[in-house]
Amino acid sequence: MLDDITLREVFHFRVSLLGAISIITLSIIALIVLLSVLIVYTPLRNILPGYSASLRQQLVQESARVDSLQADLTLQRQYLDVIKQLTAGDIETDSVRSLDSVQRVERARVLEQQRNEVTENFKSQYEQKEHERLLLFDNAFNKAVPQLYRPVRGVVMQSADPDDKQFAVWVKTAKNENVLSIMRGYVVLAERAEDNTYTMVVQHTPYMSIYRHVAKPLKVQGSQVEAGDAIGVMDGEHELVFEIWDAGQFVNPEEVIVW
Repeated sequence: MLDDITLREVFHFRVSLLGAISIITLSIIALIVLLSVLIVYTPLRNILPGYSASLRQQLVQESARVDSLQADLTLQRQYLDVIKQLTAGDIETDSVRSLDSVQRVERARVLEQQRNEVTENFKSQYEQKEHERLLLFDNAFNKAVPQLYRPVRGVVMQSADPDDKQFAVWVKTAKNENVLSIMRGYVVLAERAEDNTYTMVVQHTPYMSIYRHVAKPLKVQGSQVEAGDAIGVMDGEHELVFEIWDAGQFVNPEEVIVW
């Protein structure tokens, strides 16, 4: 480039084919970077296809969130209004019925409607059965015999038969079932048998109770026990062999104990 007055060369530059291509490429890269920055960090992206749908969805979500917050705020205001009225004495506390009380009343009403004859029969039979467990047999013999605790919960598999010299009852029990003392007394024997079970004898007044096939004793010899105290544990594999004696006379456990 020349000066118009002096015709001297001011500056000059030489453009080759490679230089022209480089300049054009850099210009295009710069333009792409500039457009990308504008699209990502400015609202111009909303006018592009695809971005408007996401914006609409975001607006819907925000609108739903605002509505939810407004509903919660309304409930909080109503709650505070009630609290203010309660503290001011404008509303009596007894006049407010809780939701739980309403549900209980409704549940009781439904259950009362569903009660039928079968339910009443089952209830009466169950009450009668439990009543019999707590009372003695209503006959002259049992009136003279004190109430005895059931030695264990289970099923009598074999009854006593003194005519056949069988003086014990065999009771099938569940595992870890407690063996109970039938009366107050003292443990006079807690001895291990050959089958690795224990034989326990409790001296009462006037009875003596014998427990065989006890898996684990809970009382040692000489211990004082009360009626209903656990003296041993069954393993569920052996049956409890139980006897009662009165001054050397056989007493049938099934006649003096409610099983």
